[in-house]
Amino acid sequence: MPRAATSTSRKPKPKQKSVASVVTWADETELVGLVFELESTASALLYSQYTIGLHAWFLEQVRQFDPDLSAYLHDGESEKPFNISALSGQLVASGKQLRLEANQIYYWHVNALSQRVAQFLKHWLTQLPERLDLKGASLQIKQVSIAYAPTTYRQLLESSTNRPFTINLSFISPTSFRRKGNHFPLPVPENLFHSYLRRWNDFSAMPAEQESFLKWIDEGVIIHQHRLESEKVAAGKRGSVTGFTGAISLGLTKAALGNFEFSELFYALVRLAPYCGTGHKTTFGLGQTRLDWVEQETSKSIQLLTNLLGERIGELIKLFTAQRKRTGGERTDKIAVTWATILARREMGESIKAIAEDLEMPISTVKTYVKLARKSLKQESNS
Repeated sequence: MPRAATSTSRKPKPKQKSVASVVTWADETELVGLVFELESTASALLYSQYTIGLHAWFLEQVRQFDPDLSAYLHDGESEKPFNISALSGQLVASGKQLRLEANQIYYWHVNALSQRVAQFLKHWLTQLPERLDLKGASLQIKQVSIAYAPTTYRQLLESSTNRPFTINLSFISPTSFRRKGNHFPLPVPENLFHSYLRRWNDFSAMPAEQESFLKWIDEGVIIHQHRLESEKVAAGKRGSVTGFTGAISLGLTKAALGNFEFSELFYALVRLAPYCGTGHKTTFGLGQTRLDWVEQETSKSIQLLTNLLGERIGELIKLFTAQRKRTGGERTDKIAVTWATILARREMGESIKAIAEDLEMPISTVKTYVKLARKSLKQESNS
């Protein structure tokens, strides 16, 4: 096909500058935190557990750019070398959903915990898509900035010579640990530093002996002050979590400071906390942590809506688990959690298609589970 004639006097259109053109770091970087500035160009509704969509969108970006890394992140049995936050900004409760306001700015954090993920982020930002797409909502990527400076695990350890008397940690999103098969919603120092040490041992190439270090933590860390609240929220693809938010102030005893090796690791792990987050399900927005005392202002209506889903899932899990144990059903816990998650989301107005996509299940299976869960619920109410 012949080309259309062009005027030689017309100046070429300048190439659009990437929003991430100034964001870069050294190839040896192992840890970096990014914050995305996003704009909603139109009002849109989000399911209250929309972080599943953020998680899926990010992993799809990884799959497109680095299929091998994608397979590792999806299937790897070890700690995940990244985490994400929920959106911060003007979210408004609207019925059983959350509403993004038109022309409003929202912020989203993505953190890398390994050199491989840091390198992926570095190259990805040079070809960043213009928009972040969630189900029913599209956010324009306005800018990407560094939230936590590029560094390495070795540098964290070497910089731990700066040892403040008091350490403040704030838990921006619901945070929880697993303990004896249950959720444990308290920032007990041993649980906190076990969480950080797991990531350190997986990704730093400088593993520390876990048992003796955690014994030292238990004996030598003092809690000076705390301000905490607990809440039950839906978390990850299935189930709910009882977690805590708030802040804690802690330090070391004089005796603990006498152990140079462990106190050095202690301060390195404190500096690691904002990068890796705290507790479990951090790849779905839980456990976001700041190295400061942060007083949060949370919309009560949004918190109630978020808690409502988590509490309903927890209530249904107990009911379905008890029923299946009475009838001798196998795989009781897993099925109860799946049924509860699906039914609670349907009750909140989510479509079968959206639930199936999030849970990576066939639509027909989700439909069947909804019917079985409702039948089971009806039997319970009639008994």
